[in-house]
Amino acid sequence: MENNYRKKKTKIVATLSDFRTTEEFVHRLYDAGMDVVRINSAHVTEEGAAQIVEIVHRVNPSIPVMLDTKGPEIRVTAVAAEYGSGIEFRTGDRVAVRGSVGADDSTRETIYMNVPTIVRDIPVGARMLIADGELEICVVSKSDDELLCEFITGGTLRSRKSVNVPGVSIDLPSVTEKDRRFIEWATQHDVDFIAHSFVRSARDVEAVQAILDTRKSPIKIISKIENQEGLDNIDEIIEASYGIMVARGDLGVELPAEVIPNAQRRIVEKCIAAKRPVIIATQMLYSMVHSPRPTRAEVSDVASAIYERVDAVMLSDETATGDYPTEAVQTMARVAREIERDENHFRPMIDMNMVSVNHEITAQLARSAVRASTNLPIRYVVLDTKTGRTGRYLAAFRGRKTVVAICYTLHAQRILALSYGVVAILRQRGTDNRYHFLADALDFLDQYGQLSEEDLFAIVGGSFGEDGGASYVEIAPVKAIRQRNAAIAAGEKL
Repeated sequence: MENNYRKKKTKIVATLSDFRTTEEFVHRLYDAGMDVVRINSAHVTEEGAAQIVEIVHRVNPSIPVMLDTKGPEIRVTAVAAEYGSGIEFRTGDRVAVRGSVGADDSTRETIYMNVPTIVRDIPVGARMLIADGELEICVVSKSDDELLCEFITGGTLRSRKSVNVPGVSIDLPSVTEKDRRFIEWATQHDVDFIAHSFVRSARDVEAVQAILDTRKSPIKIISKIENQEGLDNIDEIIEASYGIMVARGDLGVELPAEVIPNAQRRIVEKCIAAKRPVIIATQMLYSMVHSPRPTRAEVSDVASAIYERVDAVMLSDETATGDYPTEAVQTMARVAREIERDENHFRPMIDMNMVSVNHEITAQLARSAVRASTNLPIRYVVLDTKTGRTGRYLAAFRGRKTVVAICYTLHAQRILALSYGVVAILRQRGTDNRYHFLADALDFLDQYGQLSEEDLFAIVGGSFGEDGGASYVEIAPVKAIRQRNAAIAAGEKL
């Protein structure tokens, strides 16, 4: 709600690194428009991650933290010391590829990869892209022990670079040992989301959930879609996940570049229909790592994602290591505010064929509230929510009016920070009557909203206590709400 509701509905996820995270730095990013903090476990220790979480919550305990796992991936092993910083290969050079079960160093004759079953799983004719496609090899023959490969694109092979094998399913674990340690760490350190990398099927999501369940953790899982297998199984992954991140870095290596925009659009549409938050990530303002201004193409990329009605857009290197982190967040926030002004495009999605909407009371009530806010001069949609579900459903219909969600737990407040158009606040009063949350909402809005007594609220509430879920939609002016609240405070029987 700070900064006049932060003046945007699309949320911003910003990646932080431990070497630069201070209270002053977090304050600057938050004031610029950051909504969610991301920590990439591939580039931080558990101690460094704990430091980030502590500083973030010291600045503002309502800021959610997302931990990004490294995920199951294929990498080349360390290059042998005799080759210095790397091995030079030319187009046409041939090399053996083997799976490593130990600390095998890669040489000019043999490249070792960290997956023992690599030879078994990869067929003749398969392409292998190393270091995000900087080098490319093709399998020309294979034996029981090794693949014989030829360089299609030469270059310098450096230690531990990533490997992508487009169109081939590799037998990788759902959760690596390092990921397991970080997930278990997250359950003890006030983390709200796990963004799991390289999700290929619902089984990968369930493996993470099993770890969370053993710890009785409420952490929500965001599945990162980064390969063709994840795309092929997108429906079951969405169903198993709290939300989805379209991680276009590795996805852009696995798929032809021209395929990415349509794949992104289809995923966004499916997530909205399933009432799941969706994040677009990777190199959105990448030139701002070293430049105070973005390119026009980058601005168009951010704008395109916002036009697709995503819940959030993400910054990685721009805020983690870049020279202009605050400017990057400010730029993204300005683009979001400007694009969202297009009323002709940003119409509520109340007529969409939303998954299960006709069989869920909460979804029906949410749609009714959004429809009412379209047909009537409603100023805000207000609700109370224990788990965040009602707020998430309201966000899915992409209404034009800000949704003010009064939450019963800090975790519910935090997870709604990822949902489109939702401002979540923590309740300040008890639950002695079903209208108690409206007093909190008015107190909050009076600070920032300059309310008129004639302003209308669309209220989504429950008549059966905080565990009973939403059961009604009410339209009322601020004046009538104040009068009712005053009567309740005076002990009058309604």
